[in-house]
Order: sequence, then C-alpha cells, then structure tokens
Amino acid sequence: MPKKSRPASPRAISIDDYDYPLPEERIARFPLEERDASKLLTYRSGQVGHTTFRHIAGQLPAGALLVFNDTKVIHARLHFPLPNGTVIEILCLEPLAPVEHQQNFSSSGPVRWRCLVGGNRKWKSGKAWKTIAGPGKSEIRLSATRLGRSADAFDIQFEWEASGLAFGELLALGGVIPLPPYLNRENVPSDEERYQTIYAREQGSVAAPTAGLHFTERTLEDLREKDIHSLFVTLHVGAGTFRPVKTETIGKHHMHEETAVIRREAVASLKEALEAGRPIIPVGTTSTRLLESLYWYGADVGRRKAEGGKRKSAPFPTSDFPLPTRPRTSAGQASDLPFHVSQWQPYETEARLPAAGALQAILDELDAQGLDSLQGQTQLIIAPGYPFRIIDGMITNFHQPRSTLLLLIAALIGDDWRRAYQYALDNDFRFLSYGDGSLLLP
Repeated sequence: MPKKSRPASPRAISIDDYDYPLPEERIARFPLEERDASKLLTYRSGQVGHTTFRHIAGQLPAGALLVFNDTKVIHARLHFPLPNGTVIEILCLEPLAPVEHQQNFSSSGPVRWRCLVGGNRKWKSGKAWKTIAGPGKSEIRLSATRLGRSADAFDIQFEWEASGLAFGELLALGGVIPLPPYLNRENVPSDEERYQTIYAREQGSVAAPTAGLHFTERTLEDLREKDIHSLFVTLHVGAGTFRPVKTETIGKHHMHEETAVIRREAVASLKEALEAGRPIIPVGTTSTRLLESLYWYGADVGRRKAEGGKRKSAPFPTSDFPLPTRPRTSAGQASDLPFHVSQWQPYETEARLPAAGALQAILDELDAQGLDSLQGQTQLIIAPGYPFRIIDGMITNFHQPRSTLLLLIAALIGDDWRRAYQYALDNDFRFLSYGDGSLLLP
C-alpha cells in the first residue's frame, strides 16, 4: 500500500458515492446456529471469491498477526417507569465520573454517565426510579437524575442504596444489552451470548465488534496450528458507530469518539511484527481505527521529542472538537500521555516517522513515565485517500450504505468495494452485525 506523507483531504467526498441498495431481507436479524458457519468473502489483490468462515486460517498469509478487540458489551439499556405510566429508556454511552470504565463499574457510590434518553419529553422533572431484583430476594432502588444536556445526550447521575453493590453489577442485573437499531426487534435470551465475542473481556461497549462474532475456539486453535499469532487491544464501541452520514459531504460529518486502552506489551508486539515484515490484520473496523490511531499519536510523540519539548496544547489542529480530559492510569495518577487522535489529524499533519519508529516513540514515553498502558480517545475517520500505516488487510462484516464504516472499506480496497459488495449480494450473503464476514487483503 502507498505510504504518503500527507493524504488528500476527504472533506469534499460526497456520501452519495458510497450508497448501494440493501434489501431488508438481506439484513441478518438473528445469528446462525454456529458462529463459524458464516460465509467468508475473500478479496485478495483484486480477486473475489468465498468460502466458510471456519476455514479462515487457510486464507490468511503465513505468519500473520491478527489483532482482536476484546471489549465487552454492557447491559447499557435501562428502562425507568414514570408516574404517568410511560416508560423512558436510558442508554449509557460513556462514563463521566469516574471517567475510567473499570473504576466506574466498580464504584458503589453515585456515578455519572453520558446517556441517550428515549422519551425524554415525557420525563418532566425530578428523579426517575426503577426497582431491580438483587441477590437473593432483595430489591434495589436505582434512581436517575438529569444534570445537564450536550447536543442529543444527557449527563445522568445514578444512585442506589444497596451497600457494597457496584454499578457494574446493577447494570448486569437491571439492564439490557443494546442491539443495533437496524435489527428492529426485541432482545431474545440467546443475544446475551451471541452478541458478544467469545474473547470479550473488558466491559465498556454499547455495540459489539461484530467481525469477531464469527470466531470460535475451533477457529482460534486453527490459527495457532498455522502459526498465525493473536494480539488483543481494547476500543469501547460507542453508539456513534451506527450513526449514518447525513451531510452531503464528509467534511461536515461529526465523527464519534471512542475510548481505547492498549497495553505496553501489545505496542511492543506490533513493532516487532512490523520490523519482521509479518502482515498485521485487524479483526474489525474498531481494531483498525485503533491501530492506525496509534501511528498518528506516536508520530506526534516522536515529533515533540525531536523538537525537545512536551506538548503544550492539542497535538494537532483540533478546532473541530476539543481535547478531552486527560486519562488516568490504573494507579490513578494523571498521565502525561493524553492519547487523543482527532477526526482530521492525518489529513492536516506531516508524518515523517516510519510505522515502527512511531510505535517506538510511544514505548519510550511509556517507559519514561513508568506506565504499562496507554489510554485515551480516538475520533479518527478513515476515508478514501487515507494512507494505511500499520495494517495490511482486515477481517470485517458488511456495512450499512452511506456509513463511515463503508468509507473505511473503500479506503482499503478502493472502488473494488462495489464489486465485493455486489458479489455478496449476488451470492446470498447476510449483511450487518449478525451477518457474514469478509477477508480483505489488498
């Protein structure tokens, strides 16, 4: 893939050019009985074919490094009955206090979240209450209070009286896993298992990294037998992943921001793979965005080091969106590595470091500060014209028309995205979250 210093800005791209007809009957409403029985479209150097997902190990390059997103979908939907008889739905998007996911989930006191509220106009004032069946035969009263509003989301404070019961436990007991809106159905018991990857570990997402839903213990064992390596990173998927592009051009679209955590040893493994020339293949668009965000962050760290100073303000032009609060490490101290990649960062910045050099810059800074992980946010949009710095291919599902996810696919395989998607439509592939997968190797 070409390595350019600075890609052409995609701001003028018309979203009309990234549309295709998707019949309702092609949207997979439910998963197949067996995860790895899904179809797998293969795109290799312009050639399109297909097989079954359980045979994916035989389709991957020798020595490849697969990068999985180990985020776990939380029971983020909470239903609160109001005194007037109506029910509102509160969807927890991201923690505000404590801001770090795991600290918030383990808190036994009041917590605040940024939330969407369905039926907000019916919620006139005061607290909303719901009763949750607790351990044994206990009942827990959970209250929600609106503290403020930002755009279409609300700052909600949750409080409860059960001593010692953490907020994460309350969500597990009283919440519901949020399914994608385009499934247009209620949850069924099997969604508890099937809308999670088998390797999900870190709680925090409101949507599954769906490319990983096809993997089974059998397919993972096949990868090991073929000396294909696995690496795990975390990017908590937000509801913005389902947000369609409603503006005429990409430049007016507000890309959603998502929280990432990557351990030092994972950064080191990625650097080793780059230096050894092993193909790096992320599983899903979320892993892709995180890996590419690492490059741009590391390039900034290296630039600052070369200039002999620390960052005094935002790393790149961030006039579109503010820099978020500095992340906290597991020990609680504020990190001097405010990991943040803005929407247009790659398109506004000269990047002179090679990929391995950018990752080494991150490792050096982590070591200098005695940190074992990097935490922060990425808002990166990957659109046609983007020069991939880390990845050599991708495993992914089939995405909605007019979406930023489809733009990412077009960035990777160019105009061939139309041919690949038409092949999938012509060969009865199932689309979107519970649908079939693809292996894209340009």
